[in-house]
Amino acid sequence: MTAPVTIQVLREPGADPALPLPEYQTAGSAGADLRADLGGAELVLAPGQIALVATGLRVQIPEGYEMQIRPRSSLALKHGVTLPNTPGTIDSDYRGPLGVIMINLGAAPYTIQHGERIAQAVIAPVTRAAYVIVDALDGTARGAGGFGSTGRG
Repeated sequence: MTAPVTIQVLREPGADPALPLPEYQTAGSAGADLRADLGGAELVLAPGQIALVATGLRVQIPEGYEMQIRPRSSLALKHGVTLPNTPGTIDSDYRGPLGVIMINLGAAPYTIQHGERIAQAVIAPVTRAAYVIVDALDGTARGAGGFGSTGRG
């Protein structure tokens, strides 16, 4: 295992100081759980509804890394609640509020509770590329085949 990357965290004014910082649930967890900070209230997410759910946090991610925001599998499987832009990316130069875009794809309303674990944050290295115009691309066996060209669906 590599050395941990330090993520500096600032609570938003009015955020609940009793809520834990993002935390890993097991020794092998790749993602640290993010919690909803709803000011002690709850948020009902109707079927088909999209909402930006506050975490009450701001983060400082080291240059060369990103924070990927990913859904929690239990919410998706049990309730159809997921993230429409997964994975969401928090760039190293962003200092605004950390929110989670959530959608209810289930058939019933889902109530998000204050302090509930709503998403996972995965810290990943970023490789920047240089894009250049060329006259041709190297050929491959696959060529331009896409969207199911290598098998069923």
